[in-house]
Amino acid sequence: MNQEAWKKVEDAVAASKTTTIKQLFAADPDRAAKYTLSAAGWTLDYSKNRIDANVMKALFGLAKAANLQEEIEKMFTGAKINRTENRAVLHTALRNCDPAAQVFVDGKDVMPDVRAVLAKMGAFADAVRSGAHRGFTGKRIKYVVNIGIGGSDLGPVMATLALAPYSKRSIKSFFVSNVDATHLAETLRQVKAAETLFIVASKTFTTQETMTNAESARDWLVKELGGSGSAVAKHFVALSTNEAEVVKFGIDPANMFAFWDWVGGRYSLPSAIGLSLMISIGPKNFGKMLKGYWKMDKHFRTARLEKNMPVVLALLGILYSNAYGAESYAVLPYDQYLSRFPAYLQQMDMESNGKAVTKDGKPVAYSTGPIEWGEPGTNGQHSFYQLIHQGTHLIPADFIGFCKTHNPIGDHHDKLMANLFAQTEALAFGKTAEQCRADGDPEELVPFKTFEGNRPTNTLLADDLTPETLGALVALYEHKIFTQGVIWNIYSFDQWGVQLGKVLAKNVLKDLVAEKPELKHDSSTNALIAHYRKVLGRA
Repeated sequence: MNQEAWKKVEDAVAASKTTTIKQLFAADPDRAAKYTLSAAGWTLDYSKNRIDANVMKALFGLAKAANLQEEIEKMFTGAKINRTENRAVLHTALRNCDPAAQVFVDGKDVMPDVRAVLAKMGAFADAVRSGAHRGFTGKRIKYVVNIGIGGSDLGPVMATLALAPYSKRSIKSFFVSNVDATHLAETLRQVKAAETLFIVASKTFTTQETMTNAESARDWLVKELGGSGSAVAKHFVALSTNEAEVVKFGIDPANMFAFWDWVGGRYSLPSAIGLSLMISIGPKNFGKMLKGYWKMDKHFRTARLEKNMPVVLALLGILYSNAYGAESYAVLPYDQYLSRFPAYLQQMDMESNGKAVTKDGKPVAYSTGPIEWGEPGTNGQHSFYQLIHQGTHLIPADFIGFCKTHNPIGDHHDKLMANLFAQTEALAFGKTAEQCRADGDPEELVPFKTFEGNRPTNTLLADDLTPETLGALVALYEHKIFTQGVIWNIYSFDQWGVQLGKVLAKNVLKDLVAEKPELKHDSSTNALIAHYRKVLGRA
């Protein structure tokens, strides 16, 4: 992070730190209008933050000092910005809706391949939805089970739930990720083999959790359908690049959908990884989602920093993380269809920017990668909002809502949105001791009923939750996270931290099942292995 530019941010914060959000609004009747942006179907009100014009000017200076606009161009044009793996980062190419667009990696235009895979996905999804693609016994597909983990699971899960109003209700979607057999077993209890399509999502077709679940699902299917291995080709498809392993598994290579090493798992929903979603909502709606992504991509790439929605969100996050010491932030969607959105963002944010070294390999001297968490409103109000309102931790929060509902029952939606708006108001302005006394609260209760306020929030509003607004929302957070990585001078597109545990697990597994375990671990791990083996009668 550029220290000269950061010093200007610190100076601006120091000059305004004693001024509360309440005082900022009192001093400027037009504050809300000044701090509101619109892009790709979304409106962002960021007026309820601890900011003034000088703080924002310094923050934009920080972005400029990091050469953010140049870094944005590098990403969009296929430069290998993932330097530790020597890869381009081109999830934006997956949703480039310009029919004449060209994006080059190593001198090759990748767009023809992107369009070809998308067309292949569309043809297959239509075949499943229409009944043209049937199972081994000739029955229509009624159940789709996506087997993946990480980005191969969280994205499709989140989006399939979010876009349920656009789904083909006669096809039910399931998602299996955990290597815990319970996840697969409970799913298989809800489906019928002759009517089930399994989608195995693994780029290498070697991911331990995914392939363990896939192999067990295959065994179950073959047993349920009379022991014929040829049934596999009708009931399994692969999202992979390893054709040899796909064929070995029993999947017809014609039903293998490719993606590329310049697509990170947590950014892969618009790729073949989204096949389960496309089957659910149809190719047309999937295309509308891509259009939403594309609109936000274009906004991020072309809007000046001061009017750039992902940049503004990123800078506000850096303000609280690095100037105020906030360790986490909450994402609070006021729509039940977005109930898995915070979990999806957890991976996107924490796997991307959970880094402790800069791009030159030196330890960072500042906080990176805040902890992201959240639940849908209004449930969270009866859970953790107490801590946000009156606790000792500063927790900035993004509130997400829609003006229209897919389910207009009574006054449910008015009450839902009233709570969203009221929570941001309460967090910003609080309630003074004098207001408590005026309300007649006993003096001994005044300290307990006083709300400090001055708790920062952003409010994101769209007209309604559609494939297009969902795509734009996901892209908004993708670009926010990228921007923060640029400013922190860290690599956001590798994830070496997930590897060590996987490697060690293989060695532990050998000791769990071996006739004579080697037990060359630390004393704690050796003792745990010994206890496990004893309980299972393997000691």
